[in-house]
Order: sequence, then structure tokens, then C-alpha cells
Amino acid sequence: MRRPEPGRPWRIAFVGQEHYFGVCSPRKPSRAIDPAFVDHRGGADAELMLARVRAYRPHVVIVFRPEIVPPGLFAGLDALTLGWNTEPLPRAGLPSHRDLDWRLTELLETDPFNFDRLISFEPVSAPSAEPRLRFWRSLPLPVADEVYAPLRPMGRPPRVAFVGYSTAHRERWLIEVKHRFDVLHLVHGVTGDRLLDVFRRIDVAINLHVHEYPQFENRVALHLAAGHLLLSEPLSPLHGLEPDVDFIEVRGPKQLEWTVEGLMLRPLANRHAVRVRGRRKAEQFRASRVYPRLVADLAADVATFGSPRR
Repeated sequence: MRRPEPGRPWRIAFVGQEHYFGVCSPRKPSRAIDPAFVDHRGGADAELMLARVRAYRPHVVIVFRPEIVPPGLFAGLDALTLGWNTEPLPRAGLPSHRDLDWRLTELLETDPFNFDRLISFEPVSAPSAEPRLRFWRSLPLPVADEVYAPLRPMGRPPRVAFVGYSTAHRERWLIEVKHRFDVLHLVHGVTGDRLLDVFRRIDVAINLHVHEYPQFENRVALHLAAGHLLLSEPLSPLHGLEPDVDFIEVRGPKQLEWTVEGLMLRPLANRHAVRVRGRRKAEQFRASRVYPRLVADLAADVATFGSPRR
């Protein structure tokens, strides 16, 4: 196992769709890590991706959605490899959903011998991929340091937004609140610096699940890091967040409408404490803190217990 020279940072190559995962990985080098992002999606030129990874000479390769790597591609790669499942899966004891079943089918295309370790963004659904895939640990997606911002005074009225593509479930929640209030809905194409610019103009963010099943979206951590007051459907798992302490939990479309109405029409001082707590709690997701610890643990674990990788 190749390690960095003493006093030098770990070189990490992040692989995945930068459109989605660029905000989950650091952009700038630090004393601990020196990152690079290789944009790649399933079905694209895998040999080109591998050549770009090799050219960077990383000590560690982290792949968001490990199923995008063809079988055996990483067999001769001189680096530690970590596959990160980022998609919700069926949960034991709960009704499944065709979307969850499809995501599980996709994940099971992963070649486990491409990776030294696999992790999942949530612990409650990981067992559904066993025994085909075994996860080393569970960890929510980190947030790039560039997203973090100090709390700013709210607008009067506050600027409310939902960032995410439309589904029947989401539109059922949003139809009345968008009809009554000036709620910005950004459907697609907002990434990188443009996303950060939008975040700087938002006071209140809404988080809604894709479908009826519960989950923990990575946009939750993004909005908290940006200093937004977050209104969200119930989250599962909570990853250490406390409803109505770190974010405002809403349990139905009408409650969402009433909550936004209250923010528009009444003083906002009673919500400031929630913003403060949410922004403080977001520090647990900061990429520059998460990745150095994760890489050190990965190296120590592989050195101690070995690897199934070919």
C-alpha cells in the first residue's frame, strides 16, 4: 500500500458525476489532502476515466456510486479504492418502492473486488445489498468547504427556495405553497459556482423526498452549511440532527404552507436559534474534516485486515 511521504498530503482522486458530487468533495488542497475530481458516469469511457485517475497518481480513489466502475477495472491500480453508495435502498420491515428496487438493482452491478472497502451514506438500508456487497461503515455525504457561509440577516420577507427536480410527490407538497407565495423552484442545471451564488440569495430552504419513502438527502447538509433555515419532511436517519432544534420538521403539505406563511407574516426572531444550531451542527459534514479522518481509517483498516481486491 503506497502512502504519502512524511509531511505530504494524501492525494485523493474523486470519481463520479461532478454535477451531483462536486459539492461533496474538496476543491482546494490542504496539508492533509490534495484532491482532484474525475468526472465519470456509468456507461461512459471507463478506460479514459482510469487513464485520468492514473495520471494523477493518487494514494486513494473514492468513487461515488461504485456500480459505475466496470468489473475488474481497478484490479491493477496502485492506490486504495473506496466505493461510496449514495442512493437509498429498500429497508427491512418497510414496504419497498419500485424506485428503491431499481436503485438496488443498479448497486448490485458493483464488482466488490474493485474496492478495498465499501461504505453507504445511510446504515438502515445497507443490509439489503448483502451478501453480495458488504459495507465497511456508513457515513453521510460530506459538504465542500466552499458551501459554508456565515449566518446573514434574513430578508423581509425571507427568500424561500426548493432545489430539486419535480416528482408527483414533491409537486403535491409544493403546489399550494408555490401558488400562495414567491417560492423559487430550481429544477436542474444549478451546480458549481452558480449553485453557491443561488445559496447566497436564499434565506429559507425546503427539503422534500423524491418519493414517499423516507431518507436523508445530501441537500440537507448543504443548506445547513450555507446558513439557511431548513424546512424538511421527516428525515431518516437523522445523522445527529434534531427536529425543531437544527431544522423545522413539517409532516404534510398544509403544515409546510402554514410554516411558510408564518415566516412571511410574523417576526423571524423565534427561528434564529434554529438557524444557529443548524449551522453549527453542519460542521460535522465539513469535507476538510471528514476526508482526512476517513482516509487515515481506511489505510489503517486495510493494513490491519487486508483487502478483497484483486
